[in-house]
Amino acid sequence: MKTTALNGTHKALGAKMVEFAGYEMPVSYEGVKAEHDTVRKAVGVFDVSHMGEFWIEGPKALDLIQKVTSNDASKLTIGKAQYSCLPNEVGGIVDDLIVYRVKEETYLLVVNASNIEKDWNHISKYNKDIGAEMRNISDGYSLLAIQGPKAVEAMQSLSSIDLSDIKFYNFVVGDFAGIEHVIISATGYTGSGGFEIYCKNPEVKQVWDKVLEAGADFGIKPIGLAARDTLRLEMGYCLYGNDIDDTTSPLEAGLGWITKFTKDFVNSEALAKQKEAGVSRKLVGFEMKEKAIPRHGYDITDAQGNKIGRVTSGTMSPSLEKGIGLGYVPTAYSKEGEEIFVTIRKKSVPAVIVRPPFYKG
Repeated sequence: MKTTALNGTHKALGAKMVEFAGYEMPVSYEGVKAEHDTVRKAVGVFDVSHMGEFWIEGPKALDLIQKVTSNDASKLTIGKAQYSCLPNEVGGIVDDLIVYRVKEETYLLVVNASNIEKDWNHISKYNKDIGAEMRNISDGYSLLAIQGPKAVEAMQSLSSIDLSDIKFYNFVVGDFAGIEHVIISATGYTGSGGFEIYCKNPEVKQVWDKVLEAGADFGIKPIGLAARDTLRLEMGYCLYGNDIDDTTSPLEAGLGWITKFTKDFVNSEALAKQKEAGVSRKLVGFEMKEKAIPRHGYDITDAQGNKIGRVTSGTMSPSLEKGIGLGYVPTAYSKEGEEIFVTIRKKSVPAVIVRPPFYKG
């Protein structure tokens, strides 16, 4: 099992550790609800150094990114980031990712930990004909997510850059926590604002310690992967392997907004046809009408008990105190307000289709 550079630090803090995407990671420190509330109301810090990072460089860098990603990376200027996905050849998704334009001909791709090797191989396959320079730097870099409404205020003392100036999905390369040339990115997976900090492995302990020190007066706490999951689900953000995978199309998953047919990309012709014809199923959000928790893999049925889909992600929302979930259903059942049923312990429990985000802030 791989470990992040902060593995010993998490254990010293009493974190409950679990295997996740091949890494030993902190799932919680003091409990999911407390950690979730800390991020929604104040500020928390996550170690998400298991994520993968690739440099794509040189005069052919943009050509390669345009070919393998669904979004239009030509719109990126230096200092901007973009959410995108890697479509496969059969209508599904290899992975979802963030593309950063760091310099004129230098891009950083940030991919999911469980897909590092798969993504690298997929992109490399298309690069044979294109010839961009590719480097997998995943094992040498760490990533901290500092998230919550107090993140800017709590972290400002650590940088000479005006953090409030960094708009959503923008980033700067600058000083942070006594380290030069850190990527400070106004991105995250929680819906409560904040930053993601990219630095080298030998630097991350200093950054982590200074972040906790600077945030002490603002109630900062370390946050585990369990709260990361409840936070992202309240926003309706997709989790690869649950809500999107090799068999789900970006259009079915509600990711049409990152699927741009103004350019040619992997499987774009087939996806364009699918868009024209309309999808037969859709990823929807739903709230339980009774006190019940939907879980990944549970059946979704109609009023007559016929199976029409399955839950891809589900939890008891700490902010809303009700069961929420995502799942694929036939398009006919995807309208807001439509009643569906989730099979929980052999019982059909009613739910209603709602448009994410579940948590409105």
